[in-house]
Amino acid sequence: MTYQSKITYDPARIHAAAIYCSDGRVGEHFDDFLQNGLGLPRYDRIALPGGPACIAGHTEAHVQEKGVIEEINFLVEVHGLERIVLIAHQGCAFYATRLDLPPAFMEHQQMVDLIKASRFIQRITSIRRVDAYMLRLDNGRAMFEPVKLE
Repeated sequence: MTYQSKITYDPARIHAAAIYCSDGRVGEHFDDFLQNGLGLPRYDRIALPGGPACIAGHTEAHVQEKGVIEEINFLVEVHGLERIVLIAHQGCAFYATRLDLPPAFMEHQQMVDLIKASRFIQRITSIRRVDAYMLRLDNGRAMFEPVKLE
């Protein structure tokens, strides 16, 4: 079966990428926020379990960290990235399972990880604009709140 998308292809790059969790339950919410909330159509995507946690220095994510670093550097070089958006989300299974964190400590660790991931990106690339957000769920609604990185 062949499927033809109704969306016209636009070859222009916007020089921005997002790093977020691969949890399919919130994938459409990430797209909506990035495209409509932040005005970043056609952003480059780096999606994997835990998202930014993989570059926050956790030994449990050491293998993923190397791959994410290579992908970020590739996108900076080939796609001319100038901005990266980091997003963590409430109820992330990576934190609960891989890091074995109880729910009461999860959000604090996610905030720490967003700061660490931001600093890491700025240390290994020429990118200076890194933004971070926390996705919280409220009565079936996805709310994206900015995270202060300083």
